Amino acid sequence: MINRLGLAAALALLLGSSSTAPAQSLPDYMGPISGKTSSTPADVATKDVLALNTGMFELYGDAARIFQKNILDKHPVILGLFSGAGGRLILYRPGKPPTEAPQVPIVYQLLKSVGHSTMALAEVVGPYVNNPDDKAWRGSMQAYRSRMQSALDGLDATPMQADWRDNNRAILKNNIAFMDECLTAGAIPFATLEAFGKKQAPLLAKNVAWAAQTQVAHWMTVMADWKSQLGADWDKTYGASNTIYVARQNNVIFSVLAQFFGPDAINSRLMLIETISFTTTPSDMLESLTRIIADRSVGALFFGSYHLMDYELMGGDAREAIIAETKKRSMTAFLPPLVPFGSKQWPTLITPGPGPATIADLK
Repeated sequence: MINRLGLAAALALLLGSSSTAPAQSLPDYMGPISGKTSSTPADVATKDVLALNTGMFELYGDAARIFQKNILDKHPVILGLFSGAGGRLILYRPGKPPTEAPQVPIVYQLLKSVGHSTMALAEVVGPYVNNPDDKAWRGSMQAYRSRMQSALDGLDATPMQADWRDNNRAILKNNIAFMDECLTAGAIPFATLEAFGKKQAPLLAKNVAWAAQTQVAHWMTVMADWKSQLGADWDKTYGASNTIYVARQNNVIFSVLAQFFGPDAINSRLMLIETISFTTTPSDMLESLTRIIADRSVGALFFGSYHLMDYELMGGDAREAIIAETKKRSMTAFLPPLVPFGSKQWPTLITPGPGPATIADLK
């Protein structure tokens, strides 16, 4: 009987019974972190259901590693990554180590560096325009002027053709003249900045054009060679390049890839993937590509549409909800046209309209 009563008391304690058994006192060192908590049945149930979603991501991560291996075992993959050197192209072929293409010729970076140095001046002085009482800009401008002078002094030794050097020499001289004018005056009037911008614009436009020609010619050559190497496997090759918002429209590397993949591969075997910064890693790109391909199988399995998961899954129903909610509020719904799953439409803005669309149009 005693044993049974003791067992019952212990069981009641473990189950949280309102037994009168005294609570064990805690040592002082437990004081800062101890306390009584309580959870309602609804709290516990909600937590248990939400844990399914957390657990799903863990399982998905494990499966994705297998999916990625299976994809790379069966399909060539070409990644186009943004970089300050004009991009990176990497070819993955089943059973072979990855091949990274040679870099864009260094003249691309020279042209870009000079152009960036000019546009950076506008950003640097922006907070101090028409504010002669604030001299905080002087130190950084003097330091940058020294670098600008060094670049100008060594320009002739760079691997840049003569007419391009002439244009870049003019840009650098104009930069130095602008800085000298500001440093001498001890102020940055907007009129001075505006005149500087107008003077440099046509010179910068030439640098932009030459850099684009250099980059495109290089990657077109690489892609032509890789497509020839892949032969019949080309039709099962995946391609992906990354972008952020400001480089999405007219994205150079994606546009080059599209010339070889063709219109039927757009959004099917060739994807433009948005990343959170200009640069990303090959592993992150492969992970994104794997997720896209794997999710397509899920869409086909549950809903009978291979490209359903390329879109926001709740998008269609959310669209109807927005229409209903705006109507309740006497608002007019503002939504884009519906686009069918699996569309081959270019994955950027494609609606034509009035206004300039290139630097050349601005002339």
